[in-house]
Amino acid sequence: MAGKKPSPELTAVLVADLVSSRTSKDRQALHERFRAAMESINTDPQADLVEPLRITVGDEFQGRFATIGAAAAATLTLRLALSPDDIRFGIGWGEVTVLDADGTQDGPAWWSARSAIEWVKEAQQVSATGKVRTAYRRATDQAGPGEPEINAALLCRDHLVGSLDDRSRRVLRAMMVGQSQADVADAEGISASAISQRVRRDGLGLILAAHDELRRVR
Repeated sequence: MAGKKPSPELTAVLVADLVSSRTSKDRQALHERFRAAMESINTDPQADLVEPLRITVGDEFQGRFATIGAAAAATLTLRLALSPDDIRFGIGWGEVTVLDADGTQDGPAWWSARSAIEWVKEAQQVSATGKVRTAYRRATDQAGPGEPEINAALLCRDHLVGSLDDRSRRVLRAMMVGQSQADVADAEGISASAISQRVRRDGLGLILAAHDELRRVR
């Protein structure tokens, strides 16, 4: 009697669109930053990658992560690395099917990620959700983190980050990689007190706490 067929692996697919590439005055410089940002994820041993991020066509890239939390964490890292240039993300959870020997992939996780990024594109055109840059969809009838819970966190995170000015985004990025407020103040050429006030006023500590909690989602 044949053995039981193993269950397909469930993973988080990430698709992204570098929106600013279409209007950038220096596309070469932007794509160099784009590649550097991807490489920072691909070489991070804590990124929980299943497949590395890679550019697909022109302004788009994709990859796979072991967990929704890892994919969501990567979206914030990439967004801040590319700021002030604009980027949007779709995260999908489900099965992945390898279609041929070249590694071409399809399946519910990919369809879900595409659905998510298309929703983001539409949401950006509405004033109430104009700061949205990330969405999550779970493949139908597949176990995994619920859409309402994850999207509630992503909506709030995107609004907070979208409300920051360029300096506060730089400060947030530096704090995410463990730099002290004193070091950030030196880099920005302002006082440590000014950085501390900015952290409190803009809720940077809250964004970091939410980022850490979201990363824990399996």
